[in-house]
Amino acid sequence: MNFKYFPHTEDEIKQMLAQAGMESLDDLYSDVPECIRFRGKYDLPDPKSESEIRTFFEQLGNKNLRLTVFAGAGCYDHYTPAAVPNILSRSEFLTSYTPYQAEISQGTLHYIFEYQSMMAELTGMEVSNASMYDGSTATAEAAIMTMAATKKTDTVLVSETVDPKVLNVVKTYAHFHGFNIELIKANEGTTDKASMDERLERGGIAGVIVQQPNYYGIVEDYSGFADSCHANKALFVINSVAADLAMLKTPGEWDADIAVGDGQSLGIPMSFGGPSVGYMCCKEKLMRKMPGRIVGKTVDNRGQRVFVLTLQAREQHI
Repeated sequence: MNFKYFPHTEDEIKQMLAQAGMESLDDLYSDVPECIRFRGKYDLPDPKSESEIRTFFEQLGNKNLRLTVFAGAGCYDHYTPAAVPNILSRSEFLTSYTPYQAEISQGTLHYIFEYQSMMAELTGMEVSNASMYDGSTATAEAAIMTMAATKKTDTVLVSETVDPKVLNVVKTYAHFHGFNIELIKANEGTTDKASMDERLERGGIAGVIVQQPNYYGIVEDYSGFADSCHANKALFVINSVAADLAMLKTPGEWDADIAVGDGQSLGIPMSFGGPSVGYMCCKEKLMRKMPGRIVGKTVDNRGQRVFVLTLQAREQHI
């Protein structure tokens, strides 16, 4: 029996079997032991129309106990405005090509460029990459960046007020990349600057990582933190929830060198806990140390606006 949605016809299947020196599909699967084969009938319901299937799954979904989300330790049920899916479906952003095919993937490169522009403005930083896996791994990558950008260092300081899940990921990266993680003590729920300064003065520190708002929900005052880091040749890294930066003082205003965090708050569904998207922005002088893609805007030989991957070979992403 032929099914119109199946990719191969009976004749094509016979041709492929003949090419493999077999006569039937049973021959193809002859190496699978009989004892683990299912020979019974599948318990499948009668065929349904599209509307019947939608009704069935709606009724099935209504059996779930839907609760209001008050806490998620970093993952929350954000509302996505109706304009978002309409913008995402615009034809100029759609392409079947990947970003390393710069000549024909202008739609993909365009929306990546717009994302970078938005994140640079939101964080107050000079450069943004084209996103990371999630906020935790973006923070770990920032720790690696501090090691790559400084000399004669083997340690990154992380505030005790950083989310423990983020800290665990940073520790995992540190273990396999061969550098140390030390904690800055907390004082009444905020980072103890005196403790940080004392450790910085002893040397060997590549960077300092803090969180805003911190794990306890406190908006910290980071006045003087960047000065202390830079005076001791260390980089200052701030982890923030993306949407919070619309109201809070930005990492750029705190003179941070690297801004990282989770972008789930920008309207990405909870997806049963993740993944969402991580962002990373930095000062221009660090852009060559930054992982991931960076898309730039230029003009072609006819003077038309075009977008292209910048500072790296396209083959890097294949």
